Parts: sequence; structure tokens; C-alpha cells
Amino acid sequence: DPGYEQARQVHNGLIDKRPAFIARCRTVPDIVDAVSIGREQATEISVRGGGHNVAGLGVTDGGLMIDLAPMKGIRIDPARRTIWAQGGVTWKELNRAAAGHGLATTGGVVSSTGIAGLTLGGGEGWLMGKYGLTVDNLLAVEVVTADGQVIMASAEHHPDLFWALRGGGGNFGVATCFEYRAHPVSTIYGGMVAHPVGRAREVFGFYGDLTQEAPDELTVYMSLFASPDAPDETMVAMVACHCGDAASAEADLKPLRQFGPPASDLIQPMPYPVINTLSDGGYPAGAFNYWKSAFLSDLSDAAMEIMVDAMHRCPSPMSGLGIVPYLGAVARVETAATAFAHRAPGYSLLIASQWTDQRETEQNIAWAKQTFEALRPCMTDRSYVNNLVAEDGRKVHEVWGANYQRLVTVKRRYDPGNVFRLNHNIEP
Repeated sequence: DPGYEQARQVHNGLIDKRPAFIARCRTVPDIVDAVSIGREQATEISVRGGGHNVAGLGVTDGGLMIDLAPMKGIRIDPARRTIWAQGGVTWKELNRAAAGHGLATTGGVVSSTGIAGLTLGGGEGWLMGKYGLTVDNLLAVEVVTADGQVIMASAEHHPDLFWALRGGGGNFGVATCFEYRAHPVSTIYGGMVAHPVGRAREVFGFYGDLTQEAPDELTVYMSLFASPDAPDETMVAMVACHCGDAASAEADLKPLRQFGPPASDLIQPMPYPVINTLSDGGYPAGAFNYWKSAFLSDLSDAAMEIMVDAMHRCPSPMSGLGIVPYLGAVARVETAATAFAHRAPGYSLLIASQWTDQRETEQNIAWAKQTFEALRPCMTDRSYVNNLVAEDGRKVHEVWGANYQRLVTVKRRYDPGNVFRLNHNIEP
């Protein structure tokens, strides 16, 4: 069909798979039919929501691709402060709809990311310090299971499945729609302050103290990246989002803005949806991506020096290193409360290798792997499933920790034949 080439593509240009058949679903019965056909005829089933997953697991080579992109329904209930959205919705679309009612929930920091994959894997976002991860705000999920049943999973109905969906990925069925708890967030205070890499040691020390002492309303990420104005120069940036009132935001952000002082200070008030678009330009669709994920228990000088050295060796100006604090509300949830197990205070690390010339693939993948190995002594045995390439999904105990065996039990109940296996798979 004329639309086939476009429909088979995902965000990561490194993924080049050709499904035998793409089912562009518009309704839940469409999904039920597609699952039935796939179970009977396909060698492999993939499920595509936003198609942003770096591992490219939303598309299959030679099998059936269930494409949820046409399913864009969103409903906001301002009285109950809830958001209902279908599996093809992106965070840009959800944030825009919720903002019309002065509401928001924790979601992706790149606005073209689909809500489905990010939610099922845990869901980092700018509101995580105050309101937790996306899964901590999830109230219900409608799922089409491997045998074609349509189930509404929540704390009251199918609680074991609901527990597993909050961090267990796409292992248990096709998530057709999600209901989220929303919070009164409209204007936030945020943006980036950047420093030259020569001040990295001071910035790391300041950032560690700042994040440990910050109120829940203030979430601050850190990143190392090539300067857009001078690709040979590396910048160390702290990117903040404060979701409290204006007076509190001004006071809490003052140390961040005065430290250094920074080479640039772009912090300002903005509508909440805007901060979720600030990283969009750094992750263009179709670029080649290879990522590595890890957690750091603390921000040591050794880790800092390795990261700075890695940026000096980086073959692409599009690559970088990012740090996300797991503090505040995220760390106050019990490990066993959701399938997402990473609740100990610490920092999530993303090594994002990105380039546009296919001839440079080998050296850019090698850079990510070498940087990961160099940082290994500084890491804990944890990784964030949404940031894993396909080969790293085999490290199931690093992804789900002590929750893994319970996830296997749920998998056996809802997908004993492992129909949904094109994911970071939990084998029944």
C-alpha cells in the first residue's frame, strides 16, 4: 500500500524492519481481530504506540505489526482530575489537552514520545519529584490479552495485572487506553542553565547537593552535550522544572541561577506543556540511535571524570549523557508496590549515542559501549527498561530486580504462550 513505508518506520533510524502485515487499528475490536489473526498466522507480533522506543520493538520483521497510531481519543474529567487517553496518543497531545483544564501528569520529556510505551515501562518526567513516575499516577488500563479478551485492569479489577502493567512493559497484552490521575499544574518555572565543561567538577558537586536538598516541587536533570555554537566544546547543563507557586519557585531556583555564574540562563515561567518540548530538537525522528542505561548511587568525582572524558572522545556532536534524579516522591514508593522496582534514591544515567551518517554507525555504537564499560565501577545493578536497546533487555534482573518472579507469575496467567514476546521479554 502507498502508506506502508511510512507506517513501518519508527523514531530510531537504525531500525529497518519490514512487517508482512500492518494492522492500523481504529477501535478496540480492531485490536481484538488483529491479535486473533496474529496468534493464528504470524511468526511474531509487534505493538506500535508512538514508535519512540529506542530498541525499535514496535515493528517486526516479517510478522504482524499492530499499529495504534490512529487511536487518538483523549478525555479530561476536570471534576475528578483524571485523564483518559488511547494508546496512539503522544505526550504532546495529552499535555495540550490536559493543559486546557489547568491539569498535568508526569510524562515524557520529548513530546513526540507515545504515552503507551513510556507508561508501561515506568515513565520518567518533569513532575516526578512531586508526583512520582507515570505509573504512580496510573489508575486503570484497558488491555486486549493474548486470547482476545478485553480487560479493564485497576486496583479493584485484575489487580495482579494492573500491578504488572505499571513497569512490566508490553509483556501482558495490547494496552488500548490509559486512565491517569491529574494534578493542578499550569505554569511551571524552568529551563536550562549551562556551564563550560572546564567547571564540571564544581557543577557536579553543586548538582549533587542541590538535588539532595531540593523540595519535591523542583526536579533538576543534568546533561553533558556538545555546544550548538561550537560542536568541539562540551557544555554541562542543569535543566530544572519547578511546579510550585511563583514565590517558592523564585526562592528555590535562586541558588541554581546564581551558581557559577552560568554561561547561559534560560530559566523562565512557561506553560507546563512547553518544557516537554525543549528537548525535541535534540532527538530528531530518523536519526540513528544507540543507547545504554544504568543507575548511579551517587555522583562521584570518578564518574564525573569518566563522563567528561567520554564527551571529549565522542564521535558525534548529537550524542550526550543525561542524569535524572530518583528522589522525592519516586523514592517514597515501596519497591513491591508496582512492577517498577527502582525506588532506592539515586540517579538514572542515559548514554545516548546519536548520529545521521550510516557510515559512522560502528564508531558511534562503540563509543556508547566503551563509555558504559568505563562507568561500570560507578554503577548499581539497575537499568531503566525504556532506555534499553534490544540486546540489553535480556538483563531481566537488572530491569525488574526483586519483582521479576512475580512478573513471571502474572505472565503465565495472561500470556502463557508468550504471544507478546517482541519486548524486553518476561518469559513465562
